[in-house]
Amino acid sequence: MSDFRIERDSMGEVQIPAQAYYGAQTQRAVENFRVSGRLLPAELIHALGLVKWAAGCANREFGRLQSGPRPLSDAQIDAMLTACREVADGRFDDQFPIDVYQTGSGTSSNMNVNEVIANRAIELSGGDRFAVEKPIHPNDHVNCGQSTNDIFPTAIHVAAALAIRQKLIPALLRCGSTLRDKSQRWAHVLKIGRTHLVDAVPMTLGQEIGGLAQQLDKSIDRATTAVLALAELPAGGTAVGTGLNTHPQFGRRVAQLLAEETGLMLDEAVDHFEANAQRDGLVECHGQLKAVAVTLYAVANNIRWLGSGPRCGFFEIALPDLQPGSSIMPGKVNPVMCESLMQVCCRVIGNDQTITLCGAGGGQFQLNVMMPVMADTLLESVRLLTGGVQAFTQLALDGMTANEDVCRQAVERSLAMVTALNPLIGYEKAAALAKEAFATGKTIRQLCREKKLLSDEQLELALDPRTMLGPK
Repeated sequence: MSDFRIERDSMGEVQIPAQAYYGAQTQRAVENFRVSGRLLPAELIHALGLVKWAAGCANREFGRLQSGPRPLSDAQIDAMLTACREVADGRFDDQFPIDVYQTGSGTSSNMNVNEVIANRAIELSGGDRFAVEKPIHPNDHVNCGQSTNDIFPTAIHVAAALAIRQKLIPALLRCGSTLRDKSQRWAHVLKIGRTHLVDAVPMTLGQEIGGLAQQLDKSIDRATTAVLALAELPAGGTAVGTGLNTHPQFGRRVAQLLAEETGLMLDEAVDHFEANAQRDGLVECHGQLKAVAVTLYAVANNIRWLGSGPRCGFFEIALPDLQPGSSIMPGKVNPVMCESLMQVCCRVIGNDQTITLCGAGGGQFQLNVMMPVMADTLLESVRLLTGGVQAFTQLALDGMTANEDVCRQAVERSLAMVTALNPLIGYEKAAALAKEAFATGKTIRQLCREKKLLSDEQLELALDPRTMLGPK
């Protein structure tokens, strides 16, 4: 048997791997776009399969597949819908070989999906998928009532919304819950606060970690907002937004079917001309992810600082020892999970620039022509944030412990303790006391006793760190 077969499209004959489910248009794209070796994300392929399934269901309901020059039987329609679901389930992931850096509308990948579904449906219905005349056609049937220009962005919205809801948000919830648990456990651990990286007034380690937990809560809100930015689907606009060659209710029905299937809040676009022309929803979505990345960077960096040491840093918390930290310094252990997450966040923040430029400069008139790279970049950001947060939570936060003695000793040594004396001796005297304490190496408490500035009872009350943990 030959390793190749010959298929024909509107441009002529094409040589294709013999057993491939894809056809001539896919092969042409493979040969044209030898760019990066980076394929379209699997999540997007699966979403395209799901969108094709919803489109097929809608077209069956509207009688579009059973009429026209090449009507399908019920068995053929069933086979086509089954093939759509198989693509959505990832059973044919190896049949999508086109580079991300392809035609800007995603036409090549849309046709790739159409061809795979058509050939698989022919096979499922008992036909010959290698036949010259396709009884189930990639354009006439699988792509019925559709254009790449409305279907490809619809799939991007579905893929990204599912990834954020099913993967990123649970990872953020787990991270935030772990931090909240640590904050409650460490509510009694006194430590010194810091502003400008300089000693400030006392607080508890629980309060500090609780602040980080709140940042995660806000990140979850932002991730939820990112999903909502993708709620309007372009399906139904076809080529330029007019809806040419589709049923008037096609877009509404596709959105409804996808919403029922995924549990996402999805609706037909309010204006199909806007929905085809601009990818502002993707820009807004990724903008929220960038904000999440900024927060996660700060959280990881704060944990890294708090764990610095063990002898010459803060070392108010201890992170799990995971691996040797140096090829030359024996015994050195580094905060590797903090650094990993921070690198992830830097990549996501950089990705936002790509999304922004593609959104701003890629949309002319009725179509944005930067969609494949926008999809790849957005889904990469979701994937990186999810994996980075999961690893950080499991390998750093879960095993993180408090060094209570270190925290307590720092409070007593801190010059910022003098702040509590402001109401009793005034700011100027308190500032002079702090300078003298620094110069002599004595604590504020020691100097106050030596100078007899306050009675022992007043001093113990004023310099009790627990009285400084809230308003008074």
